[in-house]
Amino acid sequence: MRRTERVVVLALDGVYPFELSIPHRILGAADGHYEVLTCTVDGQPVRTSADFTVTADHGPQVLATADTVVITAVPPARIAERLPDEVAAALARIPAHARIVSICTGAFVLAAAGLLDGRRATTHWHVAERFRRAFPRVTLDPDVLFVEDGRFLTSAGAASGVDICLHLVRSDHGSELANAVARRCVVPPFRDGGQAQYIEQPVPEQGAASTAGTRAWALGRLDEPLALADLAAHARMSPRTFARRFNDEVGLSPGRWIVQQRVARARHLLESSDLTVDQIAGRVGFATGASLRQHLHAAIGVSPQAYRRTFQAAPSGPATPGKADREAVAAAGAARPVEIRAGKDTGRSH
Repeated sequence: MRRTERVVVLALDGVYPFELSIPHRILGAADGHYEVLTCTVDGQPVRTSADFTVTADHGPQVLATADTVVITAVPPARIAERLPDEVAAALARIPAHARIVSICTGAFVLAAAGLLDGRRATTHWHVAERFRRAFPRVTLDPDVLFVEDGRFLTSAGAASGVDICLHLVRSDHGSELANAVARRCVVPPFRDGGQAQYIEQPVPEQGAASTAGTRAWALGRLDEPLALADLAAHARMSPRTFARRFNDEVGLSPGRWIVQQRVARARHLLESSDLTVDQIAGRVGFATGASLRQHLHAAIGVSPQAYRRTFQAAPSGPATPGKADREAVAAAGAARPVEIRAGKDTGRSH
Protein backbone atom coordinates (compact mmCIF):
# COMPACT_ATOMS: atom_id res chain seq x y z
CA MET A 1 0.00 0.00 0.00
CA ARG A 2 1.11 3.53 -0.66
CA ARG A 3 2.53 5.24 2.39
CA THR A 4 1.36 8.76 3.17
CA GLU A 5 4.16 11.03 4.35
CA ARG A 6 3.39 13.17 7.38
CA VAL A 7 4.42 16.81 7.04
CA VAL A 8 4.22 18.94 10.17
CA VAL A 9 4.25 22.72 9.78
CA LEU A 10 5.49 24.65 12.81
CA ALA A 11 3.76 28.02 13.12
CA LEU A 12 5.76 30.50 15.18
CA ASP A 13 4.41 33.64 16.78
CA GLY A 14 4.17 36.39 14.15
CA VAL A 15 4.02 33.94 11.24
CA TYR A 16 3.29 35.24 7.75
CA PRO A 17 -0.13 33.83 6.73
CA PHE A 18 0.91 33.32 3.10
CA GLU A 19 3.99 31.26 3.93
CA LEU A 20 2.05 29.29 6.54
CA SER A 21 -0.47 28.21 3.90
CA ILE A 22 2.02 27.10 1.23
CA PRO A 23 2.73 23.53 2.43
CA HIS A 24 -0.98 22.81 2.80
CA ARG A 25 -1.81 24.23 -0.61
CA ILE A 26 1.00 22.59 -2.58
CA LEU A 27 1.55 19.30 -0.77
CA GLY A 28 -2.17 18.96 -0.10
CA ALA A 29 -2.75 18.91 -3.87
CA ALA A 30 -0.43 15.92 -4.38
CA ASP A 31 -3.07 13.19 -4.67
CA GLY A 32 -2.99 12.15 -1.03
CA HIS A 33 0.75 11.48 -0.87
CA TYR A 34 1.12 13.88 2.06
CA GLU A 35 -0.76 14.45 5.30
CA VAL A 36 -0.11 18.06 6.32
CA LEU A 37 -0.61 19.05 9.96
CA THR A 38 0.00 22.37 11.70
CA CYS A 39 1.28 22.82 15.23
CA THR A 40 2.56 25.55 17.53
CA VAL A 41 5.30 25.34 20.16
CA ASP A 42 2.80 25.16 23.02
CA GLY A 43 -0.49 24.20 21.36
CA GLN A 44 -1.84 27.73 21.83
CA PRO A 45 -3.01 30.15 19.10
CA VAL A 46 -0.33 32.34 17.53
CA ARG A 47 -0.52 35.85 16.21
CA THR A 48 0.19 36.30 12.53
CA SER A 49 1.87 39.24 10.86
CA ALA A 50 -1.62 40.34 9.78
CA ASP A 51 -4.53 41.45 11.96
CA PHE A 52 -5.65 37.99 13.04
CA THR A 53 -4.49 34.94 14.98
CA VAL A 54 -4.51 31.30 13.96
CA THR A 55 -5.39 28.29 16.06
CA ALA A 56 -3.64 25.04 15.20
CA ASP A 57 -5.13 21.66 16.02
CA HIS A 58 -1.86 20.30 17.36
CA GLY A 59 0.80 21.01 19.94
CA PRO A 60 4.53 20.26 19.68
CA GLN A 61 4.02 16.54 20.40
CA VAL A 62 3.05 15.94 16.77
CA LEU A 63 6.57 16.91 15.67
CA ALA A 64 7.79 13.56 16.98
CA THR A 65 5.67 11.80 14.33
CA ALA A 66 6.87 13.86 11.36
CA ASP A 67 8.60 12.61 8.23
CA THR A 68 9.11 16.22 7.13
CA VAL A 69 8.98 19.39 9.23
CA VAL A 70 8.45 22.85 7.72
CA ILE A 71 9.53 25.95 9.66
CA THR A 72 7.64 28.96 8.39
CA ALA A 73 8.67 32.61 8.22
CA VAL A 74 8.22 35.55 10.56
CA PRO A 75 8.88 39.26 9.91
CA PRO A 76 12.49 40.44 10.39
CA ALA A 77 11.53 42.37 13.52
CA ARG A 78 10.46 39.10 15.16
CA ILE A 79 13.56 37.10 14.25
CA ALA A 80 15.25 35.62 17.31
CA GLU A 81 18.96 34.99 16.75
CA ARG A 82 19.04 33.05 20.02
CA LEU A 83 16.57 30.22 20.18
CA PRO A 84 13.76 30.70 22.74
CA ASP A 85 13.52 27.79 25.19
CA GLU A 86 10.06 26.73 24.03
CA VAL A 87 11.16 26.66 20.37
CA ALA A 88 14.27 24.67 21.25
CA ALA A 89 12.13 22.19 23.17
CA ALA A 90 9.79 21.82 20.19
CA LEU A 91 12.65 21.24 17.75
CA ALA A 92 14.13 18.62 20.06
CA ARG A 93 11.06 16.47 19.39
CA ILE A 94 11.84 16.14 15.67
CA PRO A 95 13.05 12.62 14.78
CA ALA A 96 16.66 12.30 13.64
CA HIS A 97 15.59 10.95 10.25
CA ALA A 98 13.08 13.70 9.44
CA ARG A 99 13.62 16.09 6.58
CA ILE A 100 13.57 19.71 7.77
CA VAL A 101 12.55 22.59 5.51
CA SER A 102 12.58 26.31 6.19
CA ILE A 103 10.76 29.02 4.27
CA CYS A 104 12.31 32.49 4.18
CA THR A 105 13.39 33.67 7.65
CA GLY A 106 12.65 30.22 9.06
CA ALA A 107 16.33 29.54 8.29
CA PHE A 108 17.21 31.65 11.34
CA VAL A 109 15.46 29.09 13.54
CA LEU A 110 17.44 26.20 12.08
CA ALA A 111 20.70 28.13 12.30
CA ALA A 112 20.07 29.21 15.89
CA ALA A 113 19.52 25.55 16.76
CA GLY A 114 22.93 24.72 15.28
CA LEU A 115 21.38 22.50 12.63
CA LEU A 116 22.96 24.36 9.72
CA ASP A 117 26.53 24.56 11.04
CA GLY A 118 28.94 23.53 8.31
CA ARG A 119 26.13 23.41 5.75
CA ARG A 120 24.99 25.53 2.84
CA ALA A 121 21.77 27.47 3.25
CA THR A 122 19.80 30.43 1.98
CA THR A 123 17.28 32.91 3.32
CA HIS A 124 15.62 36.10 2.14
CA TRP A 125 18.20 38.38 0.53
CA HIS A 126 17.05 41.33 2.62
CA VAL A 127 18.29 39.73 5.87
CA ALA A 128 21.31 37.94 4.41
CA GLU A 129 23.95 40.13 6.03
CA ARG A 130 22.25 39.82 9.40
CA PHE A 131 22.23 36.05 8.98
CA ARG A 132 25.94 35.99 8.09
CA ARG A 133 26.89 38.02 11.15
CA ALA A 134 24.81 35.88 13.49
CA PHE A 135 25.77 32.47 12.05
CA PRO A 136 29.29 32.50 10.61
CA ARG A 137 29.46 28.69 10.65
CA VAL A 138 26.76 28.50 7.97
CA THR A 139 27.74 28.90 4.33
CA LEU A 140 25.05 31.30 3.15
CA ASP A 141 24.13 31.72 -0.52
CA PRO A 142 21.67 34.63 -0.67
CA ASP A 143 21.39 34.60 -4.46
CA VAL A 144 19.37 31.41 -4.99
CA LEU A 145 15.76 30.34 -4.49
CA PHE A 146 16.50 27.29 -2.38
CA VAL A 147 19.32 25.04 -1.20
CA GLU A 148 19.19 21.34 -0.38
CA ASP A 149 21.98 20.04 1.84
CA GLY A 150 21.29 16.49 2.98
CA ARG A 151 18.05 16.39 4.95
CA PHE A 152 17.98 20.18 5.40
CA LEU A 153 16.35 22.43 2.83
CA THR A 154 16.22 26.21 3.09
CA SER A 155 14.43 28.63 0.80
CA ALA A 156 14.26 32.34 0.12
CA GLY A 157 11.29 34.63 0.60
CA ALA A 158 7.56 34.18 0.00
CA ALA A 159 6.96 32.47 -3.37
CA SER A 160 10.15 30.42 -3.11
CA GLY A 161 8.20 28.41 -0.53
CA VAL A 162 6.08 27.25 -3.47
CA ASP A 163 9.24 26.30 -5.37
CA ILE A 164 10.67 24.26 -2.52
CA CYS A 165 7.39 22.43 -1.89
CA LEU A 166 7.16 21.54 -5.57
CA HIS A 167 10.77 20.40 -5.33
CA LEU A 168 9.74 18.05 -2.50
CA VAL A 169 6.97 16.58 -4.64
CA ARG A 170 9.30 16.23 -7.62
CA SER A 171 12.05 14.62 -5.49
CA ASP A 172 9.62 12.24 -3.81
CA HIS A 173 7.27 11.31 -6.65
CA GLY A 174 8.64 12.61 -9.94
CA SER A 175 8.00 15.47 -12.32
CA GLU A 176 4.63 14.24 -13.62
CA LEU A 177 2.95 14.65 -10.23
CA ALA A 178 4.83 17.89 -9.49
CA ASN A 179 3.66 19.35 -12.80
CA ALA A 180 0.09 18.25 -12.09
CA VAL A 181 0.21 19.94 -8.68
CA ALA A 182 1.54 23.12 -10.28
CA ARG A 183 -1.29 23.13 -12.81
CA ARG A 184 -3.88 22.68 -10.06
CA CYS A 185 -2.40 25.55 -8.08
CA VAL A 186 -1.78 27.69 -11.19
CA VAL A 187 1.90 28.27 -10.40
CA PRO A 188 5.06 27.78 -12.49
CA PRO A 189 5.90 24.06 -12.42
CA PHE A 190 9.64 24.49 -12.16
CA ARG A 191 12.01 27.22 -11.10
CA ASP A 192 15.57 26.03 -10.69
CA GLY A 193 16.87 26.31 -7.13
CA GLY A 194 19.90 28.14 -8.44
CA GLN A 195 17.80 30.84 -10.07
CA ALA A 196 18.30 34.36 -8.75
CA GLN A 197 16.07 35.41 -5.85
CA TYR A 198 15.12 38.67 -7.47
CA ILE A 199 15.43 40.36 -10.84
CA GLU A 200 16.92 43.83 -11.04
CA GLN A 201 14.47 45.07 -13.70
CA PRO A 202 11.34 42.92 -13.40
CA VAL A 203 9.10 45.28 -15.38
CA PRO A 204 10.01 45.73 -19.06
CA GLU A 205 10.10 49.19 -20.52
CA GLN A 206 6.75 50.57 -21.64
CA GLY A 207 5.97 49.28 -25.10
CA ALA A 208 8.80 46.75 -25.01
CA ALA A 209 8.10 43.39 -26.62
CA SER A 210 7.98 40.37 -24.32
CA THR A 211 10.11 37.27 -24.79
CA ALA A 212 7.26 35.00 -23.61
CA GLY A 213 6.23 34.02 -27.13
CA THR A 214 9.78 33.05 -27.99
CA ARG A 215 10.10 30.99 -24.82
CA ALA A 216 6.97 29.05 -25.80
CA TRP A 217 8.35 28.64 -29.32
CA ALA A 218 11.65 27.33 -27.96
CA LEU A 219 9.96 24.82 -25.65
CA GLY A 220 8.49 23.14 -28.73
CA ARG A 221 11.92 22.90 -30.35
CA LEU A 222 14.25 21.78 -27.57
CA ASP A 223 15.58 19.01 -29.82
CA GLU A 224 16.85 21.60 -32.31
CA PRO A 225 19.86 23.91 -32.10
CA LEU A 226 18.69 27.09 -30.37
CA ALA A 227 21.30 29.77 -30.80
CA LEU A 228 20.84 33.19 -29.27
CA ALA A 229 20.61 34.59 -32.79
CA ASP A 230 17.72 32.22 -33.60
CA LEU A 231 15.81 33.23 -30.47
CA ALA A 232 16.39 36.91 -31.14
CA ALA A 233 15.28 36.55 -34.78
CA HIS A 234 12.05 34.87 -33.68
CA ALA A 235 11.40 37.72 -31.23
CA ARG A 236 12.35 40.27 -33.91
CA MET A 237 15.00 41.83 -31.73
CA SER A 238 18.74 42.20 -31.90
CA PRO A 239 20.60 39.51 -29.93
CA ARG A 240 21.79 42.09 -27.42
CA THR A 241 18.30 43.52 -26.83
CA PHE A 242 16.76 40.05 -26.64
CA ALA A 243 19.33 38.82 -24.10
CA ARG A 244 18.77 41.88 -21.93
CA ARG A 245 14.97 41.64 -22.00
CA PHE A 246 15.07 37.89 -21.48
CA ASN A 247 17.15 38.30 -18.35
CA ASP A 248 14.86 41.11 -17.15
CA GLU A 249 11.80 38.87 -17.47
CA VAL A 250 13.20 35.49 -16.44
CA GLY A 251 16.22 36.24 -14.27
CA LEU A 252 18.42 33.91 -16.33
CA SER A 253 20.41 34.13 -19.54
CA PRO A 254 18.74 32.50 -22.57
CA GLY A 255 21.44 29.81 -22.64
CA ARG A 256 21.01 28.86 -19.01
CA TRP A 257 17.24 28.82 -19.32
CA ILE A 258 17.41 26.48 -22.33
CA VAL A 259 19.71 24.08 -20.48
CA GLN A 260 17.33 24.18 -17.52
CA GLN A 261 14.36 23.29 -19.73
CA ARG A 262 16.29 20.50 -21.46
CA VAL A 263 17.25 18.93 -18.15
CA ALA A 264 13.66 19.18 -16.91
CA ARG A 265 12.40 17.49 -20.11
CA ALA A 266 15.07 14.80 -19.80
CA ARG A 267 14.03 14.08 -16.23
CA HIS A 268 10.44 13.60 -17.34
CA LEU A 269 11.49 11.19 -20.11
CA LEU A 270 13.69 9.23 -17.73
CA GLU A 271 10.68 8.80 -15.45
CA SER A 272 8.06 8.07 -18.07
CA SER A 273 9.78 6.21 -20.95
CA ASP A 274 12.17 3.37 -21.73
CA LEU A 275 14.21 5.46 -24.17
CA THR A 276 17.97 5.09 -23.88
CA VAL A 277 20.05 7.92 -22.49
CA ASP A 278 21.35 8.71 -25.99
CA GLN A 279 17.80 8.78 -27.38
CA ILE A 280 16.64 11.11 -24.62
CA ALA A 281 19.65 13.34 -25.17
CA GLY A 282 18.68 13.70 -28.83
CA ARG A 283 15.05 14.44 -28.02
CA VAL A 284 15.88 17.25 -25.60
CA GLY A 285 18.70 18.87 -27.54
CA PHE A 286 21.86 17.63 -25.88
CA ALA A 287 24.49 16.67 -28.43
CA THR A 288 25.38 13.36 -26.76
CA GLY A 289 24.38 11.09 -23.92
CA ALA A 290 27.56 12.18 -22.18
CA SER A 291 26.36 15.77 -22.31
CA LEU A 292 23.05 14.78 -20.74
CA ARG A 293 24.89 12.89 -17.99
CA GLN A 294 27.05 15.93 -17.30
CA HIS A 295 24.14 18.37 -17.08
CA LEU A 296 21.95 16.04 -15.01
CA HIS A 297 24.77 15.38 -12.57
CA ALA A 298 25.42 19.12 -12.28
CA ALA A 299 21.72 19.68 -11.56
CA ILE A 300 20.94 16.93 -9.04
CA GLY A 301 24.17 15.02 -8.45
CA VAL A 302 23.17 11.63 -9.91
CA SER A 303 23.46 9.73 -13.18
CA PRO A 304 20.50 9.17 -15.54
CA GLN A 305 20.45 5.48 -14.59
CA ALA A 306 20.27 6.26 -10.87
CA TYR A 307 17.54 8.83 -11.46
CA ARG A 308 15.53 6.37 -13.54
CA ARG A 309 15.82 3.63 -10.90
CA THR A 310 14.47 6.06 -8.30
CA PHE A 311 11.40 7.18 -10.19
CA GLN A 312 10.44 4.86 -13.00
CA ALA A 313 7.47 2.54 -12.60
CA ALA A 314 8.17 -1.03 -11.57
CA PRO A 315 6.59 -3.94 -13.51
CA SER A 316 4.06 -4.53 -10.73
CA GLY A 317 2.72 -1.01 -10.92
CA PRO A 318 3.59 2.58 -10.14
CA ALA A 319 6.53 2.78 -7.80
CA THR A 320 6.68 5.30 -5.02
CA PRO A 321 10.29 6.31 -4.35
CA GLY A 322 11.31 5.07 -0.96
CA LYS A 323 13.08 7.01 1.75
CA ALA A 324 16.38 5.29 0.98
CA ASP A 325 16.09 6.25 -2.70
CA ARG A 326 15.41 9.88 -1.84
CA GLU A 327 18.29 9.98 0.60
CA ALA A 328 20.67 8.54 -2.01
CA VAL A 329 19.69 11.24 -4.49
CA ALA A 330 19.93 13.95 -1.84
CA ALA A 331 23.27 12.71 -0.57
CA ALA A 332 24.76 12.77 -4.05
CA GLY A 333 23.94 16.45 -4.34
CA ALA A 334 24.52 17.39 -0.71
CA ALA A 335 26.46 20.44 0.44
CA ARG A 336 25.71 22.47 -2.66
CA PRO A 337 22.70 24.37 -3.92
CA VAL A 338 20.24 22.66 -6.20
CA GLU A 339 21.09 24.36 -9.46
CA ILE A 340 21.62 23.82 -13.15
CA ARG A 341 24.84 25.05 -14.65
CA ALA A 342 24.41 26.58 -18.07
CA GLY A 343 26.17 25.75 -21.27
CA LYS A 344 26.93 28.27 -23.96
CA ASP A 345 24.28 30.63 -25.21
CA THR A 346 24.54 29.38 -28.78
CA GLY A 347 23.81 26.13 -30.57
CA ARG A 348 23.09 22.77 -29.06
CA SER A 349 24.07 22.00 -25.49
CA HIS A 350 27.31 20.04 -25.38
